[in-house]
Amino acid sequence: MNLKYINKIKANISIFSSKKTNNILDGTYKSIYRGKSMNFENLREYVINDDIKDIDWKSSARHRSLLVKQFIAEKKHNIMLVMDTGLKMSADTDSNEIKKDVALYTAGTIGYLAIKNNDYVGMTYNKNDLIITKKLRYNLYNLEEYLTEYDKNACLNNNEGLEKTLTYLSRNSKKKMIIFVITDLKGLNSISTKILKELSLMHDVLFININDAYMFGDNLYDLDSNEYLPNILLNDEKLVNMEKETKEKIYNDNKERLRKNKICLISISNLKEINNKIIELLESHKYANFS
Repeated sequence: MNLKYINKIKANISIFSSKKTNNILDGTYKSIYRGKSMNFENLREYVINDDIKDIDWKSSARHRSLLVKQFIAEKKHNIMLVMDTGLKMSADTDSNEIKKDVALYTAGTIGYLAIKNNDYVGMTYNKNDLIITKKLRYNLYNLEEYLTEYDKNACLNNNEGLEKTLTYLSRNSKKKMIIFVITDLKGLNSISTKILKELSLMHDVLFININDAYMFGDNLYDLDSNEYLPNILLNDEKLVNMEKETKEKIYNDNKERLRKNKICLISISNLKEINNKIIELLESHKYANFS
């Protein structure tokens, strides 16, 4: 099988890692696990690029040198990639990239890191009201297959969308998983608090919002109305500012709603920032204080 997506993801991670002087992205992934899924192993001396949040200050004071905590995972983990396949994913981001592409390579990067860590990766999405669940597997050929299938089935006009997908997952998942939900602002806002609570009780849940394009420029197409927006609207500064404020409020309200359910959220606009944003999300999840 030609690993079209995997090879591109691998190249992007390699470039990112060389710029950072070490594989910080891979290291951050290994620190994702919270609670009982990580065991304390020992202390070692601090080296450059260690996270200062892992420093054991009391032990460091006693030994008069900086010491950091090392952890090991108890077992393999189950990573489930939940993908939004709504028609709106065919629209552009605020960086003029297709939302579906950004979602695909974000999911692929997470899956690649998981498989390198010997974890299992699956994928779930809605295909014309039929929930498709790809089994948890741990090789790159399966991941390539999942990404290929998502690429074919994204941007479909689903009625139930993400809520139905997450409800199915909540009702039918018997294994504890780390769930990455990749959607956009409309998808995020469509999910009920009830299903968020159900998922977070059993699983670790992380959300990734793929940013929408703003309502300005020329020849913008509205997927909801199935027509191009009039230029008189696109050049109205007041309307543009109102749209930005509305989107920011929806995003912030949902971020707080997720926080109350012990769920972290980040936003991604383009392919270049995927690696940094994944680090941001994993770090937020690792050190989150949800109290």
